[in-house]
Amino acid sequence: MQPSAPRARDVARPSVFLLAGAFVTGLLLAFHGGCGNNECTNAFDCQAEHPAPEGHGWTCVDHVCQAVTFPPPGGGDTDAGTGDAGTGTDDGGTTVSVKIIAFNDFHGQLEPAAGSGGQIAQALLPDGGVDTTSRVNAGGAVYFARYVADLRAKTPNSIVVSAGDLIGATPLLSALFHDEPTIEAMNDIGLDISAVGNHEFDEGGSELLRMQAGGCHPKDGCQDGTGFTGAKFKFLAANVATGPDRTLFPRYDVRTFEGVKIAFVGMTLEGTTTLVTPTGIAGLQFKDEVETVNALVPELKAQGVNAIVVIVHEGGVPAVNSLYDECKGITGPIVDIAANLDPAVSVIVSGHTHNAYNCTLSGKLVTSAASVGRLVTDIDLTLDAATGQVVKAQAQNLIVTRTVTPDPEVTELITRYKGLTSPLENRVIGWIDQTLTRGSIQTDPTGQSTLGFVIADAQLEATKPANLGSAQIAFMNPGGVRADLVRDPADPNDRGAVTYGEAFTVQPFGNTLATLTLTGAQIERLLEQQWPNATTTRILHPSAGFTYAFSASAPTGSKVDPASIQLNGVTLDPAGTYRVTVNSFLAPGGDGFSVLPEGTNLLGGAVDSDALEAYLAAKSSQGTPLRAPALDRITRLP
Repeated sequence: MQPSAPRARDVARPSVFLLAGAFVTGLLLAFHGGCGNNECTNAFDCQAEHPAPEGHGWTCVDHVCQAVTFPPPGGGDTDAGTGDAGTGTDDGGTTVSVKIIAFNDFHGQLEPAAGSGGQIAQALLPDGGVDTTSRVNAGGAVYFARYVADLRAKTPNSIVVSAGDLIGATPLLSALFHDEPTIEAMNDIGLDISAVGNHEFDEGGSELLRMQAGGCHPKDGCQDGTGFTGAKFKFLAANVATGPDRTLFPRYDVRTFEGVKIAFVGMTLEGTTTLVTPTGIAGLQFKDEVETVNALVPELKAQGVNAIVVIVHEGGVPAVNSLYDECKGITGPIVDIAANLDPAVSVIVSGHTHNAYNCTLSGKLVTSAASVGRLVTDIDLTLDAATGQVVKAQAQNLIVTRTVTPDPEVTELITRYKGLTSPLENRVIGWIDQTLTRGSIQTDPTGQSTLGFVIADAQLEATKPANLGSAQIAFMNPGGVRADLVRDPADPNDRGAVTYGEAFTVQPFGNTLATLTLTGAQIERLLEQQWPNATTTRILHPSAGFTYAFSASAPTGSKVDPASIQLNGVTLDPAGTYRVTVNSFLAPGGDGFSVLPEGTNLLGGAVDSDALEAYLAAKSSQGTPLRAPALDRITRLP
């Protein structure tokens, strides 16, 4: 395939390589330098050949190494990227209006998500439950782009921001190309700033640097044949430290609107270390969100900044009867973060929990736009032109309906990548007789999931043979089940076929299986770690034959009845040993399951998506589709 001609927006500026801990905004191209014969596929080739001195770095543009230079970290405007964004003020020059267009947890969902994951409920039933008949189809990058463009057109003073998980845990259309399509789509959409989220680190810190800098993938190259110039927007990572006073990306970005400065501080949740494969974030420290921001306030004020917006990949959970533009009964980390942030912070754009809310907490406007582009948050700020302080902040979550005119540039991009993925994506790998759901604590008090059980059963089946692990039990982490497998009984054309693309969307990480030996006592400790504290619950999905009971009211650390932990009807022996299969995210202690690294006789296995495909092929056909397993493996007691 020949590279397509670049569009005008694609060549607006080259991306630049960011040295870990030394990237700053306002990079200046210093000179064209050589790296061997000047040929490269990415910035890492250049750096490997000619290590850059302090204050310098490399970028790979059109396969040619180019050197860049920038100010030293920690001084002057190191983290500041400024630019005048309009002329004229409101109210006779006394105030300035700025629009922030915000979203979060896009997860590379370029195409509209299927099922309830691609819908937003607009009304409640009289008893407070969600009225499912009020659900409206929402999301899809071609429609999302149109909403963003329309909002931007309303004011010259606008900026588009993302609160993390822009990439990672993505459908095949993006994941097959290491999320380059999503970065390119966001370039077309006009994203300005993105805080890093935990899923930005799914392929490790070095790969995230490539997302910013550009260049072909070090192993797979540029698979679409057109090259990859990287993000035109800026990643921010205020609390991701690579060393003393150094961060992986800039801590903040300062924008100037009609002479008034606004600082945007971007960061991920401190708990990212428990959510990402440890080897991918080696050498990185994830610091406390509140302490990070509050320490920056004096520095920002010294630059004449009196308006601060925090973009953080951490969030809250509203009550079940709270609609998409409300904030009823919200709980979770974002409540404490809002309460403890310096009063200089006026707005918090949040994410991570995939919930939608819009409210004021501790005097700060706090928003979240659900996930996968179903909502976009329209935030309007009014600032005092003389003092630069926020005098008014209001927001509205807007449903990204699929009735607007699709954006032509994003449509073109998706069509091109679809042409490359369709043969693989549409291959049928199995059949189901009803929708298999990912489940949650909200939908099932025990946290059980029909799809989670099927995945655990598939992983057990793949590692049962003596030469593949001799597994007796398998556990699947709930966060690794990313979507439902949908069958619509009302659609006569939906015969329950499961395609490779659908299965990949369910498990997009490319994790491998790992089988290890644990004692019965260790398995009991593993189950107790599903409740790391009084407010967090992560229920593992066990394979068939494994059952237990827990008490919801029991204290943390004592919720599981040891006598109830059974394998095929026999209580586990605390001193006995059992072969247990998990994925390569859980095995090193992911999600805080620190018991698993204690396991012995570790044996690696197949890729998780391959195990699911093999299971569906063996257990289903068009005539005898796979039935949903019963939700009877975990019992919840008072």
